[in-house]
Amino acid sequence: MNASARPRTRRIRIALASTAVVASTALVAPLPSADAQADAHVAGHLTGTLADGATWVADVPEQWNGTLLLFSHGFGPLVARNAPTDAVRTELLSQGYALAGSSYDPNGPMWALNSAERDQFATLDAVIAKIGTPQRTLAMGNSMGGLVNAQLARDGGGRIDGALGQCGLVAGGVDLDNYQLDAEYTLARLLLPGEEVKLVRFDSAADAAATAKKLTDAVTAAQATPQGRARIALAAAFLNLPAWAPGQEQPPATDWAGQQEQQYAWFAQGILSFVEGGRFAMEQSAGGNNSWNKGVDYARLLAGSVHAPQVRALYRAAGLDLRTDLSTLTAGAGITADPAAVRTAQRTFTAGQGLEVPLLDIHTTADNLVPVEQESRFASRVRASGDGALLRQAFVERQGHCTFTTAETVAALHALEHRVSTGHWDDAATPAALQRSATALGLDGAAYVTYRPAQLTVGRDRPGQH
Repeated sequence: MNASARPRTRRIRIALASTAVVASTALVAPLPSADAQADAHVAGHLTGTLADGATWVADVPEQWNGTLLLFSHGFGPLVARNAPTDAVRTELLSQGYALAGSSYDPNGPMWALNSAERDQFATLDAVIAKIGTPQRTLAMGNSMGGLVNAQLARDGGGRIDGALGQCGLVAGGVDLDNYQLDAEYTLARLLLPGEEVKLVRFDSAADAAATAKKLTDAVTAAQATPQGRARIALAAAFLNLPAWAPGQEQPPATDWAGQQEQQYAWFAQGILSFVEGGRFAMEQSAGGNNSWNKGVDYARLLAGSVHAPQVRALYRAAGLDLRTDLSTLTAGAGITADPAAVRTAQRTFTAGQGLEVPLLDIHTTADNLVPVEQESRFASRVRASGDGALLRQAFVERQGHCTFTTAETVAALHALEHRVSTGHWDDAATPAALQRSATALGLDGAAYVTYRPAQLTVGRDRPGQH
């Protein structure tokens, strides 16, 4: 966005005295940072504490352009953040944006969906009380924070003007836990037959870590045989796991063995430790197990997967009967959910039941933690609500979770601003326009591409089925 397209620049003045905001708020000098360039643009570094103990942080540049960005961070330590990366923070401050974000309630689990939306709106109130009403407020969020961001876009009409999501878990926590359960169950049933492997209702983080280790060890051992590799590919299909790993060339469309090797690389890097740790936190948040596989037809589930041809080819090469394995999975599927936990998760872990403001989601095409197929699931729900015109989605050809360049992030923000300013998307959010905009920034490159994600492999169309 060039200077002429920005809102009118104005200088703000912030009182040096601390003022109470719910619990406490303090204005302090800019904190020391290795990023001296970012600090050069910070006129005010504000922090505060909300009623539930959540902390918030805001940075306001000396020449504020009037736009406040409210950032929702992803799954992890409950520490206040106001930008996805330090480099993005630097660039946005240099362009005149004010940045704010909260930690969410630190007294709860890291899966903080019970408090995140509430704390983000409370942070917005606290920051506005200190710096005045912005000319425009935009939400941003990544990963779990992308789900929070979608909730803000659903509920924030009149408080925010638009939202930018990155690598967002927008299909929601119920779908996430269910398709992850399918993969975990497949590994346990086919690679560890006869063994008891605890897959749900973890008693502690150590309990979850023990399951992750057992399953990861089983995958490592299975990779040594054609039969094991075929079964790993089946589990990877249910996990919606991309067949393109970091540091490697994307395998050809029919290089089934090469695709499996790269899926295995994700397992070898410890993806199951993240999955099981996340499940424990989500069960804490929901008050029980919100996932189930009782009644799932695993043959039908695989038939809907974009990876089905790969799995069939690897089973043939290994001399295994795929129908037998799928029948074994279907016959043994007996995990049920806790109804109260499902109700809590459906209420707090979801988005897509409508939008009140424009939302632009961007996603990498080979995301190992939040599969790009989540965007298909989310878009169908938004369209069903009648709000499809408010949603745009764009894709970056790259491996990994939230691995966007600064240029890609800023270009997407400018496209969102075009929609908010004009009332029309026009072609601002098309891959070509985003690529031109990102490249013109002269920062760290971009890889926007034309892409249509496959359907999410989840196999549970009725939300209350358990």
